[in-house]
Amino acid sequence: MKHPDNLKYTASHEWIRAEPDGTLSVGITDHAQDALGDLVFIELPELGRKLAAEEACAVVESVKAASDVYAPVAGEVVAVNGAVVDTPGDLNKDPYASWLFRIKPAAGSAPAGLLDAAAYEKGLS
Repeated sequence: MKHPDNLKYTASHEWIRAEPDGTLSVGITDHAQDALGDLVFIELPELGRKLAAEEACAVVESVKAASDVYAPVAGEVVAVNGAVVDTPGDLNKDPYASWLFRIKPAAGSAPAGLLDAAAYEKGLS
């Protein structure tokens, strides 16, 4: 699967999309879901939770492994996608169609070290 050009990526295999309201949607990449295999459980952060940059805040679990999902920036969780909790396998079908949570960056906080699609793909090879 091609990694969409309109997203940013982390070395820990999260994707980030800037929303018009200033929040950031966070999900896992195709590479992450492929490496994990069939997803069976997802644990999302609680609404209102304050996160530090790069803090583990969610878990995606497959039949063979569990993996943490990290916050790309310090801020507050303002939305969670309950649909992925109910049907975690949807992330295997199209990981870019389903975000996990949205974070409102803390004042003066900006994501650091994000990669564009080309740089992310280069790091995979």
